[in-house]
Amino acid sequence: MEFMITQGLFSKALSDVNRAVSSRTLLPILSGIKIVAEADRITLIGSNSDIIIERTISVTDEKVKIHKTGSVVVSAKYLADLVKKLPEQIHIKADNNQIHIQAGPISTRLNGFSADEYPSLPLIDGESIHIPAEELKDAVKTTVFATAKNETRPVLTGVNLTFAENSFTSVATDSQRLAFKKSDIRSSGEGNFVVPNSSIDELAKLVNHYSGMVEIQSAEGYIHFKTDEISLYSRLIAGHYPNTTALIPAEEKTTLVLCRETFIKGIDRACLFAGEWKNNNVTLSIYGDKLCISSGSSEMGNIQEYQEIKYIAGEQELRISVDGHFLLEALKTINDAEIKIKFFGPMKPIVIESSEGKSSYLHLISPVRSF
Repeated sequence: MEFMITQGLFSKALSDVNRAVSSRTLLPILSGIKIVAEADRITLIGSNSDIIIERTISVTDEKVKIHKTGSVVVSAKYLADLVKKLPEQIHIKADNNQIHIQAGPISTRLNGFSADEYPSLPLIDGESIHIPAEELKDAVKTTVFATAKNETRPVLTGVNLTFAENSFTSVATDSQRLAFKKSDIRSSGEGNFVVPNSSIDELAKLVNHYSGMVEIQSAEGYIHFKTDEISLYSRLIAGHYPNTTALIPAEEKTTLVLCRETFIKGIDRACLFAGEWKNNNVTLSIYGDKLCISSGSSEMGNIQEYQEIKYIAGEQELRISVDGHFLLEALKTINDAEIKIKFFGPMKPIVIESSEGKSSYLHLISPVRSF
């Protein structure tokens, strides 16, 4: 194997696949990055068994010249750290499981592994689903924060992605809160997958600056997300995801419309005094045409502020305590200028929706005791 590549391009590609590599792997070869040089491309692969990231660099890029095909696996840590510190143009040769890197007057040799020993990629041959990257990014951003953080119910540590004809739904819950996002997409593919939150986080980072289409397939217990240059394979979480629609109460007692930005700032201030409570208690109360946001600490003091209610319907006597941090996390994923909050009773969850009558997103947060 032999090729020439610019330092910037190679370093960025290594950084992408290095996200999937773990130094604590039980298989030493998975501490490395697999490099494959073919006639028309260079492919880099990193894996920790649960996540696999594949990055392709095409020879149509003038920054790449391939002189000889071949493959090798090299330590991810040493290779990535070394390339960051090299001058612009890099000349790479691999032979007998060793890689030689020449950059100007700098010459380096790294010992590697045989590429034949590296685990094969999952066989993906299922039906393809295509979704705009912007829709996928928005959906996972709006929901992933609500996944469970412990393994008591493993299925709740993932995001449930559901594809039906011309629609895409993303749902996450930890039993105390629920985040839901539905998008209309032009697709005939169908599927239902529970993807680990760690994989969703990596996917969001990889496609952060990508605006094209993402192809999705599944097989062998994996899901495969593919763009023009990057592929991410993730293990799926086994098990049946709960019917989250049953968590949403019916017959709201009070509906408010608030300015989202003003409400966020008020909740953020109240959270300063909520830390002493087990559930970061922030209390919401209605006084006429004002919403009172309050929180108190027995030692440090308390805070109380009144905000204008832009619209109110239903009962106007209300007092409920919720986890302020949960509320803040949900609010920060919303882009609307105004939000609608529905209240169903003092010990029932609150629901946040779009004030414009759209049902594209929904956040549910359970109440907490205030004593």
